[in-house]
Amino acid sequence: MGTITKSFGSCGGYIAGSKELIKYLKYTCPAHLYATSISPPAAQQIISSIKVILGEDGSSRGAQKLAHIRENSNFFRSELQKIGFEVLGDNDSPVMPIMLYNPAKMPAFSWECLKRNVAVVTVAFPATPLLLARARICIYVAHSRDDLIKALKVISESQAGMSKVERKETTR
Repeated sequence: MGTITKSFGSCGGYIAGSKELIKYLKYTCPAHLYATSISPPAAQQIISSIKVILGEDGSSRGAQKLAHIRENSNFFRSELQKIGFEVLGDNDSPVMPIMLYNPAKMPAFSWECLKRNVAVVTVAFPATPLLLARARICIYVAHSRDDLIKALKVISESQAGMSKVERKETTR
């Protein structure tokens, strides 16, 4: 099972398996009744992306992009950890959940980041256990090192700003 939305910048997802598994899922999963096939333009976009990644377009562009996003992702993950965030996920992954834990922190953290032009996705209950709220950071190949440094500064300031708000609330 995988996502096409995050992996290829398209839409939808997929399940790959044996003929028996797919047949079983088609007949037993209620969500299948409401699903639609991927559109031809989205399918072509994915095929074109895979060809670039594999170098079948005759260039090294795909390999260069993968190396660049891997380098940026590892840099960003390392810097987040230095700031003090617990970062989930795997090294090399451009999708980085950072733990906020308290679901009440999420709106403030998200708002503080957004005010400074950095968008983060927050994830809370019921998608996560109640006290395992997190923000998800997604690094893209088009991000420059300057973009990442700016985002790290914003995230750090937002975390600090959030802590000040919490301190004010507890002293009242």
